[in-house]
Amino acid sequence: MNILTFDVEEWYLEKKYHGDRTERYRKFDEYLTRILTLLDRKDIKATFFCLGKLATDFPHVVKTIAGKGHEIGCHSDSHGWLNKMNEQEAFEDTRIAVDTLEQCIGQKIKSYRAPAFSIGDNNKWAFEILAKCGIERDASVFPASRDFGGFQQFKENVPTLISYRGIVIKEFPIPTAKLFGKELAYSGGGYFRFFPLWFITNQMRKRDYNMTYFHIGDLLPEKHKFQSREEYETYFKKSGTLLNRYKRYVNGNLGKKKAFVKLQHLVESTHFVSLEKSDTLIDWSNANCVNL
Repeated sequence: MNILTFDVEEWYLEKKYHGDRTERYRKFDEYLTRILTLLDRKDIKATFFCLGKLATDFPHVVKTIAGKGHEIGCHSDSHGWLNKMNEQEAFEDTRIAVDTLEQCIGQKIKSYRAPAFSIGDNNKWAFEILAKCGIERDASVFPASRDFGGFQQFKENVPTLISYRGIVIKEFPIPTAKLFGKELAYSGGGYFRFFPLWFITNQMRKRDYNMTYFHIGDLLPEKHKFQSREEYETYFKKSGTLLNRYKRYVNGNLGKKKAFVKLQHLVESTHFVSLEKSDTLIDWSNANCVNL
C-alpha cells in the first residue's frame, strides 16, 4: 500500500511571512495545476492536508483540489506547531481549522497531519483533541528523531490504532529505514530530495506500507533565501543562530532543481492511493493497538 499525501500551506505562508507577492501565488497555482494534471493522467487520488487559513484566504486552492476528487485533510489552521501550544490553544486551532475546511468544501474532514509532525511523547494529549474535533485518521507521527522533534518512543512503523484517554484513533506513521545506524525517512520532504530515486523506489518495494509527504514549495526549482535571525525565530520558534539558519538553508534547498521531475517519475511508476482509500483497505481488527 502506497499512500500519496501533500501538505498545502504555501499561499498562506507567503501572505504571512514573505511579502504577499502576486508572482509567488501564480507559481504555486501553476505547480498545483501540474500536480493535479499528473494525478488525473494516472487516475490517482491523493490526500492534501490543507491549512484552515487557505479555506478563508485562498478558497480556490482547497476547492480546486476537492473538485478533482482528492481527499482534503486538515494541516492545522495557520501552521502553528502543536508542541508549541497548550491543550486549549491546540483545541481551538484544530476546531477552527476543521470547521473552516468543512464549510469551504461541504464535506467532513476526517484526516489530519500536524505541521512539522509536531505530535510527540510530550504532547500526546493532541490525539484526544483530534478525536474531539471529528478526526479519525492521523498522519502526524514521525517515529524517529528529527530537527524539530519526532516521536522516538513510538515504535510502530505501520498503520496502528492509538488508544489514549478513552479515545481510539487510526495512526498512519511516516515509514522509516535504518541507515547509518539511524532511523531515517525516505519518502518525503528533504529526504525525498536528497536520496536518489532508485534508492527510494527500492525502499518502497521492500515494504507493504509506504507514505509520501510533499510540499509544493519544495517542488519548485527556485532556491529558498537565507533567512534573517528574526525571520527564522518568528517561524521556527527556536534560536536563530547562524548554524541553525545555515542548516535550514541547506536542507531547504537540497535537490530542489530536479524534485518535480523526480516526483513525476515516482507517480508514473507507482500505484498510489489516498489516506481515505487506504483506511478501507486495512483490516483494523488485526492492527496493533498502542496505549499511550
